[in-house]
Amino acid sequence: LQYAYIIFFVKLEQSPSEVKGFGERVKMSCALSGYTLTENDIHWIRQRPGRALEWIGYMSTGYNSPSYGSSFQHRFITTEEDSSRRQYLDINSLTAEDSAVYFCT
Repeated sequence: LQYAYIIFFVKLEQSPSEVKGFGERVKMSCALSGYTLTENDIHWIRQRPGRALEWIGYMSTGYNSPSYGSSFQHRFITTEEDSSRRQYLDINSLTAEDSAVYFCT
């Protein structure tokens, strides 16, 4: 038997933290590098203070067809730059419930 080992060094780089007011809009970015395949799923997750992690949704790179968790289908929008492997999460009309740490993975 022969074994092949493939090691990938994948880097996800998020935009810096922001503080926004209620009713405002925020746009976060997530850039993927170090991986050569054309299709990757980028997931968005948040954690509100004292709460469990919540899955917001995901989108495969190269496809503009996001999928969202049931609680995130209206004000949360995931988009992608065609020319790069950078995705964005937009949240419109921010509320107190949106106060959280947001992650891409």
